[in-house]
Amino acid sequence: MLELAPDRNFELLGEYAIETEYDIVMARQTVRQFAKKAGMGIVDQTRITTAVSELFRNMYNYAGGGKVLIERGDVESHDALIITCIDHGPGIENLELAMSDGYTSGMGMGYGLPGTKRLVDRFEIQSKINEGTTVRIMKWK
Repeated sequence: MLELAPDRNFELLGEYAIETEYDIVMARQTVRQFAKKAGMGIVDQTRITTAVSELFRNMYNYAGGGKVLIERGDVESHDALIITCIDHGPGIENLELAMSDGYTSGMGMGYGLPGTKRLVDRFEIQSKINEGTTVRIMKWK
């Protein structure tokens, strides 16, 4: 499994499997609940929920599912909600292309990874062919 550098100061709020479309809906609702609980306003709740919707759908469509970690912690002196998506799919063949505006595989919701990146305060991604992809996003409170 690819792993972004862990931060032991993050509090694990939950770990969820994405194996079905129902899992996507439930995990998305869970992220929204944690965002609300963290004190985020409705606009930021919507941003983080939209961002994870794209990531969860990508995991399901391209990798057959994966695992989601929801954490909370201090990042750059901000109280942050941190969502890490981990899959063991085929990986992203051309990460630079996938991160470019206007790129679409034709299967997603149309926001793409660049749109997801714009919705959050920090976006990190690692992908390796035939091993999988890990994406971590963070939204400040």
